[in-house]
Amino acid sequence: MSLVVTGASGHLGRLTVQALLDRGVAANRIVATARTPESLTDLADAGVVVRQADYSDPQSLKEAFAGADRVLLVSSSAVGQRIEQHGNVVEAAQAAGVDLIAYTSAPHADTTKMLLAAEHAATERLIRDSGLDFVFLRNSWYLENYTEQLATTLEHKAIFGSAGSGRVSGASRADYAAAAAAVLAGDGPRNHTYELGGDTAFTLSEYAETLSGLVGETIAYVDQPPAQYQAILESAGLPEPIARLMADSDVAVARGDLLVESGDLRRLIGRPTTVLSDAIRNALG
Repeated sequence: MSLVVTGASGHLGRLTVQALLDRGVAANRIVATARTPESLTDLADAGVVVRQADYSDPQSLKEAFAGADRVLLVSSSAVGQRIEQHGNVVEAAQAAGVDLIAYTSAPHADTTKMLLAAEHAATERLIRDSGLDFVFLRNSWYLENYTEQLATTLEHKAIFGSAGSGRVSGASRADYAAAAAAVLAGDGPRNHTYELGGDTAFTLSEYAETLSGLVGETIAYVDQPPAQYQAILESAGLPEPIARLMADSDVAVARGDLLVESGDLRRLIGRPTTVLSDAIRNALG
């Protein structure tokens, strides 16, 4: 059985390939795709099949999916272009006659008002309408969304946001990658949606408190109106559309849209999810 992981040069895709190997899947059964295959030399050296594929190039996708049984569509990072790009992937999967397509979506994609989820909901509809068997992996926030900003956070001794007292069911990228690998290599239910999130949700104030305890100095969470938070993000160099999406995502946190209490992630990976304090320690080095 040939298992294709798209976007394998990105964090989640690469971790999914590694998770498949860790599960004992033979390297030559794994196809890792990227726009720049040379970025996957280490995987090729390990025996993984590496193929070039660009979400915006339908022909490259059809060639990359040749002989594929199952495909993991790791969502594109090109906000605003995702529907077209993902549609190309779905069409290539149809042409290849794949047995199953899995897609990394957003929590509660079909009901949330979060702007960032709109393209995910549209992609889910594309996949449902394709007639392919599917699994939707609706990932909540990555812990790395926060820990990768530690240098800036520690410099300002503050975390800015508009999340209020909303709780985030954060988990590590490795947790979500392990879930994707379990779906690709396993025999779980088809035409199924998993709402995935960490075992222990936290507020940004609790994140600030945990971080403060680990670094030995006070880090505050500063809650702001969304427009003010967006202005801060823009002043830090983010383009207006991205800053608007990020501020809106914090509003979604405040509404509870990033809270996931299904337990699906723990069950899929067969272990507890990564603890916030451990993620911070790892990021601190």
